[in-house]
Amino acid sequence: MPIRPILTYPHPVLRQKAALVTNFDEALKALVADMGETMFAAPGVGLAANQIGVPLQVIVVDSSTPGHRDFMALINPVISNGQGSVFDEEGCLSVKECLAKVKRFQKIHVTAQDVDGNPFAFDAENRFARIIQHEVDHLLGKLFIDHISPLKRSLYKKKLKKMLEMEEI
Repeated sequence: MPIRPILTYPHPVLRQKAALVTNFDEALKALVADMGETMFAAPGVGLAANQIGVPLQVIVVDSSTPGHRDFMALINPVISNGQGSVFDEEGCLSVKECLAKVKRFQKIHVTAQDVDGNPFAFDAENRFARIIQHEVDHLLGKLFIDHISPLKRSLYKKKLKKMLEMEEI
């Protein structure tokens, strides 16, 4: 289970819409295991496959409990029945040095498949719902900075340009 490099904005794969998973095989299980290890090593609370350069509809979300590290894999996830709305701060492993308040549904209904292709569904609320919405956005080629004001996004892009120029030196 190797830890994979996480792509950062403005990498073009982050703007691609991810393809549906149709093969529920050992390669998918290996991808999910790698994603879980990569997420925890980052450290993060969620990761979409396209963040590691694999444009497939796969996300992992931290579902750890005290004393037990674990994650949930959602294959081909779909969000429906969004209720309420909450502004809260978000960051992203693929968006360097940026935190911003983003409006998300407070409660959502999620349908997905597990690594064997079995369908399942559940309701998520609050922080867990926010993480899932954030990761599903990745699968649609969206980043959380797409939800902030044009002015804040422009300021971030200028900051990022300077950071990237400094890396080249």
